[in-house]
This record gives sequence, C-alpha cells and structure tokens, in this order.
Amino acid sequence: MTTAEMTRTHNRRSLWLLIGMFFAPLLAAFILYYGIDGWRPPGSTNHGDLVTPPRPLPELALPLAQGGSSDAKLLHGKWTLIYIGDGQCDARCREALTLIRQTRLALGDDMSRVQRVFVATAQCCDQPYLEKEHAGLVTLRGDDVAGKQLLGVFPETGETPVQHSGRIYIADPLGNLMMSYPPTAAPRGLLDDLKKLLRLSHIG
Repeated sequence: MTTAEMTRTHNRRSLWLLIGMFFAPLLAAFILYYGIDGWRPPGSTNHGDLVTPPRPLPELALPLAQGGSSDAKLLHGKWTLIYIGDGQCDARCREALTLIRQTRLALGDDMSRVQRVFVATAQCCDQPYLEKEHAGLVTLRGDDVAGKQLLGVFPETGETPVQHSGRIYIADPLGNLMMSYPPTAAPRGLLDDLKKLLRLSHIG
C-alpha cells in the first residue's frame, strides 16, 4: 500500500469515527426517549404503557366544545396529556381530568411545556363543571368525522373501545402518541414519567 493510499484509509477511518461520535448520543437519547425493549438501562423503567411504535396523530381541526374549531396543529408543539370519554364526565373522567391538572401544576417551571386536552365522544359537554374545575383545559368534540379519524389512531385495549377505556394518554411535541395509563395506574407514575420525558427532551 502506497503512502497516499494509507493516508486516504486513515482519513476515512477518522471520518467514520467522527460520524459515530456525533450520532451515538442521538441514538442513546432515542433509545431512552422511546424505551425500546431490550435496551432500557436499569432504573429507567416507565410507569405507563408504551405505545410501540409511537403513532403519529393526524393534523385535524376539531370542533371546540364552546364553539369554533381548534388549530389543526393543536397536538403539535407541546407535550399533551389527553383524556377521551363522554362529555358528561363520569367519576373516572373527573378523576382523570383532576390528575392531569395536578400533574401539570406539579411540573413547576416546566408546566408551560404541557397542555391538557379532553376529547368528548358524546353528550358534549358539562361546561359548568369543566369551566369551574378545569380552566385552561382544551375540550374537543370527537363525535364528528374528524373526531372519529383522530380516535381511530388510539389503540384499543382488548375489546374495550378507546372512549370507554378510561385511559390517560401522552403525546409528544411532534404529535406522536407514545404512552398511556389505565385507571389502575399509580397516580404518581404519570408525573414521574412526564418529568423524565421533559428532562430528556429538547423539543416542546
């Protein structure tokens, strides 16, 4: 091998080493962020159920409970806590909406990075209760064509339709549905997971 060939080989190796050094942290962050099975380090387990792979939520303008329509990009740009259920808001609904309100408040300085969304699938809505107890909550009607298209992205649990599951969902700032919490989940787990996601993420 000539000196010129040896130099080219050395340069190529150096280039690939630099590329590897650049992309390795990005790969590690992706693994931690999405919690790919088999790669999760000890102590980084999550409390919610991962949506694997994450499901992109469509950009849709949905009717707002108080009239008008939402921005089509409502579910992009911030972390979003989502609850889906009947607009009259039964006991589970009230419990879930209170939990996501308290969870956001507990984030302190980071709470501006998180928004709360309630998708009402029928009988929309108990406005006096929602306005009194959940100021700042975005309430969408999910009973039209666009609403059904959005709900179709959410995974069903066994034979239970998403609107009856009582789950709380997390969507990331890129509009990906990524985690969910059943009614039996420990309330503190939602806060712990959200803090971890906000700490690892530089978006939203």
